[in-house]
Amino acid sequence: MHQWLVLLHLVGAFVFVAAHGVYVWMSVQLARERDPRRIAALLDLSSTSLGGVYGGLGLLLIGGIWAGIDGGFFSRGWIWAAIAVLVAIIVAMYAIATPYFRRLRTALGMAQYGAKDAVPPAALSDPEILAIAARSPVAVLTIVGFGGLLIILWLMVFKPF
Repeated sequence: MHQWLVLLHLVGAFVFVAAHGVYVWMSVQLARERDPRRIAALLDLSSTSLGGVYGGLGLLLIGGIWAGIDGGFFSRGWIWAAIAVLVAIIVAMYAIATPYFRRLRTALGMAQYGAKDAVPPAALSDPEILAIAARSPVAVLTIVGFGGLLIILWLMVFKPF
């Protein structure tokens, strides 16, 4: 049974990383883009991967926690450290990315996620939109995301404590 739980955890991790990759490449492209319509299209494309991101995260957590319980790992420090790093990554990503993407969507005159009935705001001028897009926090997000992922993988593989 334990191997199936680990497989579920790994499938969830793979789905999460694959779906989240859309955001990574979209963020890289935003700072280079010079056409507000293409920026809006990139934002729309990235929002289509949300189901995979959250579904993968759900499988990752269910499989990982269940495998941790089944394997008796919750008495070890490495699993708690991995969970703490995951929570830190989620909090940091949300705190850094959400204000930026909210500001960019507003500048483009796009409705915010989950605000389907709301009247979209008036779009800013193209130079203002491009200035906001150019300030993409992609470098910080990449360091937090990949750095945190490497720490979690190290903890899971080597189980140092």
